[in-house]
Amino acid sequence: MTSISIDNSVNFSGNSRSILKKRTLLFRYLAEINLIFGIWYLQWRITHSINFDALWLSIPLLIAEIYSYFGGVMFVLGLWRPLVRQVKSLDQMTPPLERTDWPTVDVFITCYNEPPEIVEQTAQAALGIDYPATKLRVYVLDDGNSAAMRTMTEKLCIADLHSPLLQQEANQIDAERSRLVERLQSLENLQDQTQAAEQWLQELSLVPSQNKTAAELFVQSLRQLILWLPPEHQSIAERLNTERQALKTAIHRKELELVELARFRYIARPKPVGVAHHAKAGNLNYAIFSGETAGEFILTLDADHIPKPQFLKRVLPYFYTYNLFIGKYEQNRIGFVQTPQDFYNIPAGDPFGHRASLFYGPLQQGKDGMNAAFYTGTNAILRREALINVGLQYFADEFTKDEKRLDEFQLVGGVSSNSITEDMNTAMRLHGAGWKSIYHNELLAEGLAPDDLSSTLKQRLRWAQGTIQVLLRENPLTKPGLTFWQRLQYFKTMYSYFSGFATLIFISCPIIYFFTEIVPVKTYGSDFAIHFFPAFIINRLTFLAATWGIPAREVWRSEQYAIALFPLLIQAVWSVFTGQKLNFQVTPKQRQSGIYLRLVWPQLVIFALTILGILWSIYRFAIGHLHNPWIHLLNSAWAIYNLLLLWVIIRASVWQPAKE
Repeated sequence: MTSISIDNSVNFSGNSRSILKKRTLLFRYLAEINLIFGIWYLQWRITHSINFDALWLSIPLLIAEIYSYFGGVMFVLGLWRPLVRQVKSLDQMTPPLERTDWPTVDVFITCYNEPPEIVEQTAQAALGIDYPATKLRVYVLDDGNSAAMRTMTEKLCIADLHSPLLQQEANQIDAERSRLVERLQSLENLQDQTQAAEQWLQELSLVPSQNKTAAELFVQSLRQLILWLPPEHQSIAERLNTERQALKTAIHRKELELVELARFRYIARPKPVGVAHHAKAGNLNYAIFSGETAGEFILTLDADHIPKPQFLKRVLPYFYTYNLFIGKYEQNRIGFVQTPQDFYNIPAGDPFGHRASLFYGPLQQGKDGMNAAFYTGTNAILRREALINVGLQYFADEFTKDEKRLDEFQLVGGVSSNSITEDMNTAMRLHGAGWKSIYHNELLAEGLAPDDLSSTLKQRLRWAQGTIQVLLRENPLTKPGLTFWQRLQYFKTMYSYFSGFATLIFISCPIIYFFTEIVPVKTYGSDFAIHFFPAFIINRLTFLAATWGIPAREVWRSEQYAIALFPLLIQAVWSVFTGQKLNFQVTPKQRQSGIYLRLVWPQLVIFALTILGILWSIYRFAIGHLHNPWIHLLNSAWAIYNLLLLWVIIRASVWQPAKE
């Protein structure tokens, strides 16, 4: 597992700070040189190297190279200001934030037909978060309305109520309630005496003053003084009755606090026929807008992501700013804070490429430097106020278009229901509304990764389809409220999902050459070498600087899957642009056994043709029919590189866990 180094010390002023990532200046220098060499290479490609005898191949390759260059431009710009965040824990802030002022937090565990034992692990960890029990609520949002899940939550709720932590809270509340009850009982005992005293004082008021003793005059004066004190004109009995009512209210409040100690709860939303349910987004929005939850902040967790005890203390300080003028903390405009995702079940070698160290490292840090960190659906804390404000605005917009959508009020709220990747779309809406974001690069929760290729591909396809959906429905280039850099970060991600077409061209060119000797470039001589190799080498050095600190094996695995998934990316683009109905598919949390070669048949075809092409060229070289050995050598190297990239997914299709 990749370790994430965080400075937990308090040896800096303030409660949080952000600094540029190490080696950023080196990366910038290399990036500038890389962009210059890239332009130089493309200029040569356009003006001197097009093979006019094979435009059907030469032009597509040139377009693919131009596409890749602009992707590279956005990549380096997106990493121009990567931030490393450091923060003091909530209980170490200076000046301190009193525990009574700590915010209330709701933990939302979203699930849909997952095994209850997986959700139970997450729920137990959430209940174990180091935070005041009266300010923490954990909710299982069961979109499958499972009887087994409901039973599990009931048992865990009872167990939590008997935990030492809640017993201590309950004992304290019960002690306060007992004191109030004793006081009320004392007042009740005085009721008869008070009524008798009131009657005697009434009779005494009828006696002439000259016939009263000194003691009786004093008592009468005292009664008049009591009547004069606020609230005026209330007798002693009336005052005692007011006090009794206040005590009863206080006792009732303490009883409610005892009831509210049940901090683990179950929510299963109704799903009326004929109304869109909006999958995970609808599940979250129902919990937010139904009135069953009220925490100031919301920690969202997927069913299998187990939080660490320090999660809230490490993240919540970002939402507060100390106001020197008034001498207290105020909440700021931070809408959400995202933390990394990682998994505790990744097999040796990470055959499915789940360890996203590049995204949850340099890429998210670069986005953070431009106030464009992405919300990724889990392991994040969101401000309820921000979600409600944005949700109401978007619902109003939807309602003006179609009044029939009033029935969906609780489903099209703060979490976007406009795409099957609700998380990124939600972040973009929050940014567009002026809310800010933070990326806190500390591993605070771990989950279960799919451990078979079928589940992995379903997950990746949903990400790709949903991202392209957002591009078509809420294009960041034209969306109001976003800054230039936010538009760049969102569009860069969407742009990358069209790379499948460029990849297909890149991996096809060597195969076409092997069997036809048709080349897309007019010359592969010294002119080609002078322009291509410097640009290629500086490009690799720039990428190395960008990924510094990430294990080379993980970087290579990311590169492999970026290429090997080209059929899936093409499928995603095709399905969205042809208007196919897209459904939110929950990623299975249990291994789906089987061999999945049928799922990678395009990669197998390319792999086989590449090997056959290399063997065919070797045979032709052996019999003396190969006319351009230099071109053959270059294409062979290109083909072998493609084979290494594609091999990862072919191997994953037959991967089986080690037998215990």
